[in-house]
Amino acid sequence: MPLQNRLKEHRARLGVNQQEMGQMVGVSRQTISQIERGDYSPSVTLALKIARICGVTVEDIFVYEEENV
Repeated sequence: MPLQNRLKEHRARLGVNQQEMGQMVGVSRQTISQIERGDYSPSVTLALKIARICGVTVEDIFVYEEENV
């Protein structure tokens, strides 16, 4: 997966569960779970919302890594 994330760490720091995080950013608990597992890449808008809620930059949560071909 080229898009890695630290969402679970930041969510834990805020003391919120997946359901609460989803409500804060306007998505389902399942979407938060999929993002944390790396099964779903959020839109730019969603990534910005998540970063704002966490009080960090998008780059603090999401890291794009090129896959070696």
